[in-house]
This record gives sequence, C-alpha cells and structure tokens, in this order.
Amino acid sequence: MKRRTLLIATCAAAMLATGTSYAGETWRYAFEEAIDEVQGVFATRFKEHIEANSDHTVQLFPFGTLGESDDIMEQTQAGILQFVNQSPGFTGALIPEAQVFFVPYLLPQDSAALNEFFRTSVAINEMFPEIYAEHGLELLTMYPEGEVVMTTKQPVFSPTDLNEQNIRVMTNPLLVESYRAFGAVPTPLPWGEVYGALQTNMIQGQENPMFFVESTKMYEVTDYITFTGHNNFTTALMANKDFFDGLSDGDRQLIREAVDVAFEHILEYQEGLTEASLDMILASKPSMTVNVLSDEQRQPFMDASTSVEAEFLRMTGPRGAAILEQMKADLEAVTN
Repeated sequence: MKRRTLLIATCAAAMLATGTSYAGETWRYAFEEAIDEVQGVFATRFKEHIEANSDHTVQLFPFGTLGESDDIMEQTQAGILQFVNQSPGFTGALIPEAQVFFVPYLLPQDSAALNEFFRTSVAINEMFPEIYAEHGLELLTMYPEGEVVMTTKQPVFSPTDLNEQNIRVMTNPLLVESYRAFGAVPTPLPWGEVYGALQTNMIQGQENPMFFVESTKMYEVTDYITFTGHNNFTTALMANKDFFDGLSDGDRQLIREAVDVAFEHILEYQEGLTEASLDMILASKPSMTVNVLSDEQRQPFMDASTSVEAEFLRMTGPRGAAILEQMKADLEAVTN
C-alpha cells in the first residue's frame, strides 16, 4: 500500500473510532498553518459561528496533524474531511487555472483594493467554483494572507543576485517558472523540510508572508528579508462537494454565513500584521537586514515576469486565458 493511501486509511479509521458522523453533527476542517496563524484564525472564527448558530460542531486540524498539504486535499476529496483550507500554490497541479495567483505583479499591493478584489471578483466568485467542482470541491471563498517576502542568506537587489541560488517554492509549476525567470534555481519542497534544508544550506532562501516567516522562525536560518512586491499569498477554503450538496438548505446557508463572517474578520485581523511580525523578528534578531526594493529595483523582476504570464497561458489554454482576462478586468474595477 502506498504511503499516502495508508495515511488516508489510517485517518479514516481514527475518525470513525471517535463515533462522530459524516452527516453533520461533527464537521472536520483541516488547514495548512498553526491554529494561531492566519488560516487558523479564519478557521476558528468559522467554527465559532457554526457552533453558535447550530447544534453542529467543527473539529479543527492544524498543519501536520493529518499530514502534508497534498494529504489533506486527498482526504477532503475522499470525504474523510468536510473542509480544507489550502493555497492555490498546492492545488496548482490539480487545478492548473488556480496558478493565476502566482503570475508575478498581477495583484495590487494596496490592501483596500486587494480586499475589494477578493470580495467582488467575478473570476473568484463565479468562474473558479465551476472549475473546482470538477474535482469534487465546493469553493467557498478565497482570501489574501499578506505580501510575500523573500528570506535569503545573501542580499537580493536584482535577479542577478538570485543567480544559482536554490530557493524553496511550493510544489507549483508556475511558481517554479517564476523563480526560474527571476534567475534562481527553484526547489520544490514540502513545508516540513524547509527549516532543515536552510540549516544545511541545501537551499539558500524561501518566500512566504511576513507573519509566517515570524511564526515559523525562518529568520533564524536566513539573514535578509526582501520586499520585491511580486505577490500576495492567496488561500482558499473548500468543502467536499458531495458533503456540501447533501446538506439541507439551512446548513448550506449557515456555512456561507460563517464564511462571510470569517472572511471579514480575517481581513481586519491582518491590518498591521506584516509590520507587527517584522517588529517581532527584528526584536528577536536585530542583525536581520530588511530591504524594500524601490520601483527602479523592482523593474527587472517585473520585466522577467512577463515570461511567466506567457507560461501560464501555455499551461492552461483557452480557459486559463479567460480566467486571466476576467481577473484583469476585476482588478481594474477596484484600482481605477
């Protein structure tokens, strides 16, 4: 039996042993971060709303309790889990069109415009749900988690500085292409291996939102934080579609209300989070160097990224082109 198949079977047996039922009294929800990180805060608010307004309970599974990101996705598709919160960075191989969120310099840096985009985007709220449904998933929402920064062992001011540097990326084909375009050697690794790989110099850097750099202590094994402005980390909450479709109208409405409440809560929670996380990093490691690239310094990265958009279109064909065109229209509507 393959490792992943064995893991799914083991998780299923353990959950059945608790006596909880699939039909609704206990709903199981896994995510890719710790309980006190952004996805955990979102999940906790979702759980609170469900439990305050129904007889249901929501059982939360933070990162690592049920395996890696690919494991919790498979468990959700298999119906062992009812909900999964996962970045398009990990679903990119399953849903290639979701990689659009990794086209560099596509999303705005202004938080108000970014938040409004996630609230109102036709691509997110109308087009993507149909695509996710093809894979047995009910897309409930997508939301931002913060500007992505690079943490490295050497300073980065231009793509030339990334030449031959091994930079860890999620197992996402377009993110691999992005760092290749930036001049690095993209190195896909499961998250659980990243700290050790930086310690042993197997890799020389990684990217993540600032709060995650602080909470996972990535700053302990790197020396430079660089703001390139190339992306904002996006994540998605999904439900097993058979489970969701089998619920009563009232329960489906309850879930959507809980999603809306958690969505607005997490946007408010993130206000100032990047700055607060950076302050904690610098308090813990005063020698950490922070570089915010100027517009002029960012231009070579932007120039290099044009090939990434072309690669996205090559990977995804007409449907990907339609998604990208709609996203650009959605973004124009909130930035003009």
